[in-house]
Amino acid sequence: MKKNTIQKNILPATFDKFVIRRVYDEVRERWLFSVVDIIAAMEVSAEARNYWKVLKNRLKKEGSEVVTNCNQLTLLASDGKSRLTDVADIETVFRLIQSVPSPKAEPVKMWLAKVGQERIEEMANPEIALNRSREYWKTHGRSEKWIQQRMMGQETRNKLTDYWKSAGVAEGQEYAILTNLIHREWSDLNIKEHKQKKGLAKSNNLRDHMTEAELIFTALAELSTRQIAENVEAKGLEENKSPARKGGKIAKDARVALEEKTGKKVISAENFKATKSLPDKK
Repeated sequence: MKKNTIQKNILPATFDKFVIRRVYDEVRERWLFSVVDIIAAMEVSAEARNYWKVLKNRLKKEGSEVVTNCNQLTLLASDGKSRLTDVADIETVFRLIQSVPSPKAEPVKMWLAKVGQERIEEMANPEIALNRSREYWKTHGRSEKWIQQRMMGQETRNKLTDYWKSAGVAEGQEYAILTNLIHREWSDLNIKEHKQKKGLAKSNNLRDHMTEAELIFTALAELSTRQIAENVEAKGLEENKSPARKGGKIAKDARVALEEKTGKKVISAENFKATKSLPDKK
């Protein structure tokens, strides 16, 4: 079984009431799904992890290729901790489902096929993905103004991470270090502290619970960081720390100036949990 060899974009989805963690393999252009989550969705056992452990051993003894075709990737669990998790592509999951007696087998298969088709559509026309995100946020009570700012902020973020990637900054931990540095500089809080102020769990996306003002200053900090880094041609983690601090400082100066003029704090304890919670995207 392979471990952590796949370039990935992580985007959980939901089937019925179950969260299905999934990873998109950019190299092979395929979705990989958490095997334990699929088994949980089929409701064959209250302990999906133990069920998969027993089933995996049986399939190994039978010489089934289902187990050997699985990979292991580090995914975020419901308790906020990251753990190695067995994942498999749609074809392998279909074969696995045949080994699990469950009335949910056919609905899960149909759901998997739909998810795969949506990705094909989004690759052919990226606007479809944008529209799905927009409808998702609308469903959960976001205003048009908030949605527009959220999407513009994401575009700014994508341009920054594209630069980091080209500059040799490693995805994952190094991205997180620089992101936290920018955030602390402009807001005087690190990301963990900001989540705590809003009463969010580790697994919650902070940006999905930011106010319009917080989104704007986050985007200003990241835009400034990228432009400064590009200007000095910063390479690697250490060289990009200085642009991160300077970009964050530009946004902080703007935040302080606004707060002095309005008498209102930009950093807010407000979140969207009280109106409508944010389950993972379908």
